Amino acid sequence: MDEVAALLEPQIPGLRRYAWALLRDDEAADDLVQDTLERALSRWHLRRRDGDLRAWLFTIERNLFLSGLRQRSRRGPHVGPEALDKLASSEGSQDNAAGARDVLAGLDALPEEQRSALLLVAVEDLSYAEAARVLDIPVGTVMSRLSRARERMRAFMETGRTAILRRVK
Repeated sequence: MDEVAALLEPQIPGLRRYAWALLRDDEAADDLVQDTLERALSRWHLRRRDGDLRAWLFTIERNLFLSGLRQRSRRGPHVGPEALDKLASSEGSQDNAAGARDVLAGLDALPEEQRSALLLVAVEDLSYAEAARVLDIPVGTVMSRLSRARERMRAFMETGRTAILRRVK
């Protein structure tokens, strides 16, 4: 068990970042990471020894997130804008908080497939091949989703800045 813990422990910060980026709620992110680790431990014997542990864990986490997303869509949303308010209050300057809110709003506007590809490659620094394994899609599809996500984020950020400038004038 010590060997398993030694392998899993360094992966927790990345799992936590990805969970928070998906959920924007500290408690829910912690729960998702815990569920991911529990699932990984209970299915440790099914893990491919020659496979990438990090990709396997992110796959488990993403599948748990999608399962929870489907459950929440049947029940209705229960997370409000207070997650953004919490983030804004923890930032030092208003510009940083507004920029962070814009980025988070842009991420929320992306389809889930594009958001997952962008978060895995840009935030978690997975290679295209690793992200493809996590998402269970071809590498070319990862590249395509990533390209579309980046383009939509650029357009969203440019539109947001223009709107802010117009309000100031």
